[in-house]
Amino acid sequence: MLSLAEAQTRLLSLVPKARMQRVPLADAGGRMLFEAVRATAPWPLFDYSAMDGYAAAFATFVGDGPWTLPVRGESRAGSAPEALASGALMRIFTGAPMPAGADLVIMQENVTRKGEDAEVAQRPRAAQHVRRKGEDLEAGAVALEAGTRLGPVQLSLLAMLDHATAAVAELPRVTIVPTGDELRAPGEAGAMGSIPESNAVALRSMAAACGAAVRTVSPARDESGGLAADLAAALETSDVVITIGGVSVGDHDLVRPTLERLGVEIDLYKVAIKPGKPLTVGVFGRGTDRPVVVLGLPGNPVSALVTFAMFGAPLLRAWQGHPTPLPPALPAELGAAVRHAPGRLELVRATLDRSGSRLVATPVAAQASGALFGLAHAHALLEVPLEAGDLPVGATVKVHLLSELFS
Repeated sequence: MLSLAEAQTRLLSLVPKARMQRVPLADAGGRMLFEAVRATAPWPLFDYSAMDGYAAAFATFVGDGPWTLPVRGESRAGSAPEALASGALMRIFTGAPMPAGADLVIMQENVTRKGEDAEVAQRPRAAQHVRRKGEDLEAGAVALEAGTRLGPVQLSLLAMLDHATAAVAELPRVTIVPTGDELRAPGEAGAMGSIPESNAVALRSMAAACGAAVRTVSPARDESGGLAADLAAALETSDVVITIGGVSVGDHDLVRPTLERLGVEIDLYKVAIKPGKPLTVGVFGRGTDRPVVVLGLPGNPVSALVTFAMFGAPLLRAWQGHPTPLPPALPAELGAAVRHAPGRLELVRATLDRSGSRLVATPVAAQASGALFGLAHAHALLEVPLEAGDLPVGATVKVHLLSELFS
């Protein structure tokens, strides 16, 4: 069996080069920027006032104050003011262009109006309260690097730089195929032994949070004909196919042999982790311009969600050119002892607390592969190395934040 790191490296090596798509800014939220964005002009575009007040020239303030100066003209946002008269002040507002001849702004709180004149009691500082042309970005400077995820602030920056569209990575098309005779839709009546299908709704949400265009099909039955038809259809219309269940070695675990009959080449099978050992990864159409990566997840709820977090989410991030598809782990101290038999790296569900500057990870009580309740109340997955035995309270461990893994 491959280690977690080896399996992740092999999986990410299967990701094809991202494709570009240009979309309106209104549709670009959460997308990955495909190419660097450069400023086509300096920003700010012109010198402007950072305050409401009075524009002035530093050279006006000679000798000792106070100074009583005439107020001539006004500059407001969107205006094109006349030049500042020599020895005068000009009323100016936040965001308004600086008039020619002015090189500073005096806050209105520091000026006393006296009819058509104004008194300045203290000598202003040179260049105070002025935002200079090109202060933030020179023309041609990189404003956003390729691989940046476009959140609200990044979208605002693009709009400010006069971009109506963004060049983003094409979304991977994902099809989720749950499998199992026992599955039924939540809320529907079912036969004895049936259970509500709970994995697809979580995986759909997680895949969408990673930027994928996701669809889910009805659960496939544990018989080769129907399963083959569902998988064949998914392979024809997807970039990534995610199956749930049926990847182990039981008599009714038909996913892997069915995939192979359809022409999927299996790249890895079984990873030395707990939960999630029977993970299966393959490629359909290897060597073509549109290969399909198949990710076969275990069926137990915790195993399915954890393996998607450690493999599926990095795959979808890498597909869109994310520079760090694997979020870094953080160091933490164990808040309770962990029992562990060497042989597989264990991903233990844990809550997190702060103790001074230390991050403390405490395993939740329910750690079985089907115990979704424990995962629902956890904050992180803590790593117990495959070669480790029992770990005592206070041992240093690595933790993966679920808030980062699931988005």
